[in-house]
Amino acid sequence: MDQNTNSSDVITFGQVKARTRHLAGYVLSKWKIISVIAVIGGAAGLGYAWFRKTNYNAVCTFVLDTGDKESSLGAYAGLASLAGVSLDNGGGLFEGDNILELYKSRSMIEKTLLSTGNFDGKEQTLLERYISFNKLRKDWKDKINTRYINFAGDPLHFSRTQDSIITDIANKFNKDYLIVNKPDKKLSIIIVSFKSKDELFAKLFTENIVETVNAFFVQTKTKKSVENVHVLQHQADSVRAVLNSSISGVANAIDAAPNANPQLLSLRVPSQKKQVDVQASSAIYGEMIKNLEISKLALNKETPLIQIIDSPVLPLDNDKVSKKTGLAGGFILFAFLSSLFFFIKGFSVQRVDK
Repeated sequence: MDQNTNSSDVITFGQVKARTRHLAGYVLSKWKIISVIAVIGGAAGLGYAWFRKTNYNAVCTFVLDTGDKESSLGAYAGLASLAGVSLDNGGGLFEGDNILELYKSRSMIEKTLLSTGNFDGKEQTLLERYISFNKLRKDWKDKINTRYINFAGDPLHFSRTQDSIITDIANKFNKDYLIVNKPDKKLSIIIVSFKSKDELFAKLFTENIVETVNAFFVQTKTKKSVENVHVLQHQADSVRAVLNSSISGVANAIDAAPNANPQLLSLRVPSQKKQVDVQASSAIYGEMIKNLEISKLALNKETPLIQIIDSPVLPLDNDKVSKKTGLAGGFILFAFLSSLFFFIKGFSVQRVDK
């Protein structure tokens, strides 16, 4: 009994071949239905390619060099400190990878959106362009507080509604459109990419945000050094004015007694006093100039080097689906799925018959 049961459960190669031939014949017998479904799929694919919105991707690549972390100006720091100036840039708040987070900040995106660009021969802010091609004003027409809203004027005086709109757009950009990364952590190359349904908007937004963020990064990172240079320059100018005044004082004192009796030493006292002032001012001025040059050198070392490697160039890369691709893809996909359906159905029928 067991032997018969076991032998009946064994499936031979011939049986597999016969079942496969039967299933293939069953699927082929449904070719009319499969063809109709495939044609419908082709039409669906064509419609998808026709109505689908194309996304354009703008990419900007640049290299960031923040300089040596260890300053080589330590030997001169003591000299500069005599003038009350520090050559230390105050730590690494704006070092390295922190620039990546700047690109995602609301303030940087807002500044970029409020910058202007040339769209079809007309100057327009990027924000108004974004609102226009997304037809946002049509969505706002039933809202009294946003129906006639505009974004002209100082951003510091924007209303709650204006700030809310910009915040929503910034969040959407960070979530769906804007990508900033370093392809290799060991390198200083940064890639900024932005995708949009508007090709020109994608290009200008990418260019403007790179310019805005990089300028802010450089300005903030070198702010303390720039202030040091300004302080030293002001002090040097003040000492120079005193020195010039002392030199003039010496000349005036000598002119006051051009033919002074050499035996009357008191007549030489005013000019000698002025000469002492000249010597003291000269020494101080020399140190101030030295400290000023050291401070300028420190500023030069702390200024990051940002060099654009690749900028977005029209036409941009896009994910557009051609009509031929949509038609062929839809036809093949629906034909495959319908054939698979009938294959599974035929297999189920075989098991029931058995």
